[in-house]
Amino acid sequence: MGHSCFRIKGKDATIVTDPYDDSIGYSLGNPTADVVTSSHSHPGHSFTSGVDEVSKVIRGPGEYEVSGVVITGLSTFHDAEEGMRRGKNTVYLMEIDEIMLCHLGDLGHPLSSAQVEELSGVDVLLVPVGGVSTIDSAVAAETVRQLEPKLVIPMHFQTEVLRFKLDPVDGFLKEMGAKSDLAPQSRLSATKTNLPEETHLVLLDYRA
Repeated sequence: MGHSCFRIKGKDATIVTDPYDDSIGYSLGNPTADVVTSSHSHPGHSFTSGVDEVSKVIRGPGEYEVSGVVITGLSTFHDAEEGMRRGKNTVYLMEIDEIMLCHLGDLGHPLSSAQVEELSGVDVLLVPVGGVSTIDSAVAAETVRQLEPKLVIPMHFQTEVLRFKLDPVDGFLKEMGAKSDLAPQSRLSATKTNLPEETHLVLLDYRA
């Protein structure tokens, strides 16, 4: 849905991650969800009132279970100086329909070995790649290599509608050895049985 916002639909619950207000350039529309997660309190990641029919809003570390979906929030930082510049960030692990999905939010530093251990077993990784206020493409690619997910979806990068400057996704595609003309798709359907054996990169289109 643009920036770091995704609508994740399982059999029994729907999750929206990091909803944004209209100040950043994207248009959220009127999504519905059972659960909303916010990685930190910045306007581009915490417009939880923009999502309808919500039964649970999650804004930080902890363990949660809603409609059979287990969500674990892990405390990280929004910068490489232990939060001194931009504060804290929450990484979310979500177990939904037997798939382990990880939303890294605005992660601002390389993962420690302990954090890699905590995030082991990730099937789908949503990773920021635009630098400036998060990890850049090189660190993002290294994070992918550390976690070895089955599917990787880049987020939080420059587009024609974003009203502030981030790096485009091209640098991450190059770091991952993907084609620079990789066609974005409107949505991704994944089940435990159809996950690829090796890491596969998927580019999603916010205009879907």
